[in-house]
Amino acid sequence: MTKFTITTLLAMSTATGVFAQDMTLRFQSSDPAGNPNFQLQKQWAESVSEKTGGEIAVEMLPVESIVAHNETQDAIAAGILDGHVTDTSYFAGKDPAFGLIANPVGAYSDPQEMLDFMAEGGGKELMNELLNPYGLQFIGATTPGLEAFVSKVPLEGVDDLQGLKLRAPEGLVQQVFAAAGASPVNLPGSEVFTSLDKGVIDAADYTVFSTNQAQGMHDVAPHPVYPGFHSMPLVEISMNKDKWDSLTDEQRAALEESVTEFAQMQIQTLKEADQAAVEEARAAGDITIHDWSAEERAKFRQIAQGEWQSVAEGSENAQKVYDTLTTYLEEAGLMQAE
Repeated sequence: MTKFTITTLLAMSTATGVFAQDMTLRFQSSDPAGNPNFQLQKQWAESVSEKTGGEIAVEMLPVESIVAHNETQDAIAAGILDGHVTDTSYFAGKDPAFGLIANPVGAYSDPQEMLDFMAEGGGKELMNELLNPYGLQFIGATTPGLEAFVSKVPLEGVDDLQGLKLRAPEGLVQQVFAAAGASPVNLPGSEVFTSLDKGVIDAADYTVFSTNQAQGMHDVAPHPVYPGFHSMPLVEISMNKDKWDSLTDEQRAALEESVTEFAQMQIQTLKEADQAAVEEARAAGDITIHDWSAEERAKFRQIAQGEWQSVAEGSENAQKVYDTLTTYLEEAGLMQAE
C-alpha cells in the first residue's frame, strides 16, 4: 500500500467523509506482518469482535501500511486511523513523558510489575493525561516482556559493564548504560550480528531470548543475560477519543477487557517461546546463561534513577510520570534490594 503524508490523508478523509462513525476500526501496528507480535495482535483483533458480539470489528494493519510508525498518533487524531498498537516511546519527541513511561530502563524485573503499575499505580491515568490532549484514548497496555541481553563476555552484574562496548538505541537506554560505565554505540539492528562477530562490540541490547537464538546471536555471543535486567517496552493500545466516547459503556468495558486478556496471552506466549529456546540452548551446551541477582538488578536500577530524573526535567508531564512511577516502585519494594 502506498504511504501518504498526514496532510494528504487528512485532505482525502475530509473529502470522502471518513470521519463518519464506523464500527470497523482500523488499527496500525508498529510491528511488521511477519513479526510474532503482529500475529498475536491479529488474535486480539479477532477477540474484540467476539467480545462485542460483532458490534465492533478491528482491522489490524502492519507497520507503515497507512503512515510511518511515528505518525500514527497524528493519524488517529485526524481520523485517518482509528487506533494503534505501538511502542509509546515513538512519541517522546512530542513530550519526554512518553519516553519515560514507555521504557523506564531498569525499572521492572517482570512484566506483571509494569501491568500492576498501569492498573493500580496510576499508570493508566497518566497515559490518558498524556494522550487525551492529542485526541487519543488509552485502552490498555501490553508488552513482549523483558528483553534478554546478548554478550560475548560473562556479565554477572553492574561492575562487569565497565568499559563494555555495547550496542544500544539512542535515548534513555544509552544514557543509563553510559551512566553504568559502559561504552554504548549506535548500530542498526541489521548490523548487530556482524559487529559482534567482528569484535566491533562485545554486547548488545537487542530483543527477547527466543528471537536472539533464532537469529544466531548466541553463536557469536555465548553469554546471554536472561531474564533481562534492562529494557521492557510498554506497548499501548489506544484509539481516537471521539470514537471511544461514542461507544456504549458495555463496548468500552469489552475493549478494556480484551486488552487485559491479550496482554497476559502475549506475555505467556513469548515467555514460553523464550523458555523453549533456553532449554534448547542449554541442551546444546554451547552457551552460558547468566541471571543477575536481585542485588545487582537493584544496583542497575539505582543508576537508572539518575537518568530518569534527567528526563523528568524535560517537562511537567515527565516530572509527573517520574513521581508516580518512583512512588509505585518504592511502595512495591522495587527500588532497592531487600
